[in-house]
Amino acid sequence: MRGRLDGTLDRRAVRATAAVAVGSALALVLAACGSGGGTKDGGGGAGKGGSTAPTVRLPQLKGEKLQVTAVWTGPERENFVKVLDEFEKRTGATVDFVPSGDDMAGFIGSKVAGGGPPDVAMLQQVGVLGEFAEKGWLKPLGGAARAQLAKNYTKGWQDLGAHKGTAYGVYFKASNKSLVWYNARAFDTAGAKEPKTWQDFLTTARTLSESGVEPVSVGGADGWTLTDWFENVYLSQAGPEKYDRLARHRITWTDPSVKQALTTLGQLFGHKDLLAGGASGALQTGFPTSVTQTFSGDAPKAAMVSSADFAAASISQTKAKVGTDAKVFPFPAVGARSPVVTGGDVAVALKDSKAAQALLTFLASTDAAKIWAQAGGFLSPNKELDQAAYADGVMREIAKALIAAGDDFRFDMSDQAPASFGGKPGQGEWKDLQDFLKNPKDVAGTQARLEKDAAKSFGR
Repeated sequence: MRGRLDGTLDRRAVRATAAVAVGSALALVLAACGSGGGTKDGGGGAGKGGSTAPTVRLPQLKGEKLQVTAVWTGPERENFVKVLDEFEKRTGATVDFVPSGDDMAGFIGSKVAGGGPPDVAMLQQVGVLGEFAEKGWLKPLGGAARAQLAKNYTKGWQDLGAHKGTAYGVYFKASNKSLVWYNARAFDTAGAKEPKTWQDFLTTARTLSESGVEPVSVGGADGWTLTDWFENVYLSQAGPEKYDRLARHRITWTDPSVKQALTTLGQLFGHKDLLAGGASGALQTGFPTSVTQTFSGDAPKAAMVSSADFAAASISQTKAKVGTDAKVFPFPAVGARSPVVTGGDVAVALKDSKAAQALLTFLASTDAAKIWAQAGGFLSPNKELDQAAYADGVMREIAKALIAAGDDFRFDMSDQAPASFGGKPGQGEWKDLQDFLKNPKDVAGTQARLEKDAAKSFGR
């Protein structure tokens, strides 16, 4: 099965020159937003972000019941429920949202085994979509959903939702994972500047530490945050070709390039004075807290947090205002250039029903994307979405950079792997990098464990 998946992933490989162009464009737009520009509100109300008239026709489904699952909690769940509420209003269907927890593959597997899978699931991993398709759990997209995809998505995003030439998924939500959010007041107090290189980043962290605030917040209790740290360092340092090869396990995790990336990451993880709460504190901090503690109150527990654009949803739970109190810069260049890593959530049907297909059609439309874009903390790969719909200038500019990239992006490495390696709490890459955070001097041991787990999951 893995060899067949590799053929699909090969088509997703991104040209290095294009990734560079995207990274440069992102740096420019974030610089504008970070300095206070581009923050004029352009969404969130009637008449903003384009016409409020529906752009997609949906069937009447009165009396139909639909169960949807996703990993989202807190403000992300609340905003997704707004999308589902609009679907209910237009169709008459009743939608029940069920949180899956971080182990989506395990959750779905147990539901399938019990004979009661949800109608629609929002998967976070390309590898999981392929595995589910191989097992026959997924239902192909219907004609209406495919028509919306063809109209609103580039070929690259369409291909990510397909397996062996069959379209199964709609990428409703995308993410830029190569960002660092920071507390503007903490930076001003310390006299710190936005760093452009990894060495500048470490220097800035030490400057912040000397000013009396713990520099970097890490949500190590959620292992996927650590894979994002590794991927950004690795892509920038080793380059896109090796990134693609490691993602497909075409080179081993004992490769010298992995040693170099872990050693570099250890320059941060190995200094407890640079981490909020030290390594032990980071390992007890979940992702939402890693964000909110950076922006809560007059005495925040950290000054910076490396997180995707969706951190804006958690920031909204504090009094900090994105673009003013909470600013953002591109992940610093470890090698010659800053990395550009993306991720996304793909909607798939596990039941062959009219209601499930209608929801996938809706999620592929600009109507659905606009609802969450106006609510904030959301990035859409839908190229036809009016960017005026985004709730603030920062998100609007990040969205512009994503759309400008077209099909030229590098997808999250762990999300391309089988779930047993790249997508399960307490095992595989998540656990191995948590152990590395605990003991960042053990580079060789970490490599050996990563390779053992990868080889097992990839069937080699």
